[in-house]
Amino acid sequence: MGGKKKLGMKQMEKMQDKKPEEDKSKKKEKAGQTKERRTIGIISPDVKNEKIVSEVKKMNVLTPYSVSTRFSIRISAAKDFLEQLEQIGAVQLVSGSHNIKIYKPVAA
Repeated sequence: MGGKKKLGMKQMEKMQDKKPEEDKSKKKEKAGQTKERRTIGIISPDVKNEKIVSEVKKMNVLTPYSVSTRFSIRISAAKDFLEQLEQIGAVQLVSGSHNIKIYKPVAA
């Protein structure tokens, strides 16, 4: 039952006086905070590059997330990269669903 209580005249005046001060302080806080944005590479690493393939083979478990964080690329590019590595035989699919695929490096 009830609802919001109506404010008296004095209370409404106080609220109007406080409102401009709060807006100024919020604007100052937002203006002071600037984050640096890093761009993540879209192009996947080269499958033929031996240095990259040997680095991937050192990892125990390969997921798109682990590869994307390691090489600073997007997850979609990491998925493509892992599929290419599977086609050439550098990694083997262990488990997977439509959401995530888990690979392991092939011992050579």
